[in-house]
Amino acid sequence: MKKIVLLFILVATSLSLSAQKNRPSRIVLENARDSASYAYGIVLGNSIKRQLSDDLNSEVLIAALRSSLGGDSMLFTPEASNKVFSDYNRAVQAKASERLRLEGQKFLAENKKRPGVTTTESGLQYEVLKQGTGTVAPKETDKVEVHYHGTLVNGDVFDSSVDRGQPATFSLNQVIKGWTEGLQYMHEGDKFRFFIPAELAYGDRSAGPKIKPGSTLIFEVELIKILAD
Repeated sequence: MKKIVLLFILVATSLSLSAQKNRPSRIVLENARDSASYAYGIVLGNSIKRQLSDDLNSEVLIAALRSSLGGDSMLFTPEASNKVFSDYNRAVQAKASERLRLEGQKFLAENKKRPGVTTTESGLQYEVLKQGTGTVAPKETDKVEVHYHGTLVNGDVFDSSVDRGQPATFSLNQVIKGWTEGLQYMHEGDKFRFFIPAELAYGDRSAGPKIKPGSTLIFEVELIKILAD
């Protein structure tokens, strides 16, 4: 299914690029079919921007599309085309992941020099923002209630229970490694800031639209309560 969607997006990309020179200055939507077609074009356009590499050769892409629609001989079989495109996309993503990973490592190397920042053996960094009155730390198997605010190293917010106004509840053994380790340094009422390298976060995987592979994550976390199982 994913391959079909990607190929569909490629078709939409090619048609869009080839039509740019001759497209009308004003589009008239005469009926529901036209409106739906226009709306779907917007959906596909947004998908293209999110999913595809921006360094594809548009001229070669359009030539292949025309040959395919015209029934001409092709340089690749459909099966080979899927593999070539998948391999290329994987290489592009790996390059982007390595760039973000190196940026994160540079950030952490500077951050560890700041007063108040502790770096653990795993590479996790944290600083204490507020100390509570609790005396017991959660175990890896415990469930906790927390408020958190997550950003990338550039300051972009990707998730925040604080912004939603609703604390989150989860088991420590069901979250990223940086959280599992970091929360065990806290007591009820504590508020910490965690700096989590990619290896202790999502590694070479993405998580939602904002967390790209190789991302270093920053969380401000307040441990509200350790919950009974």
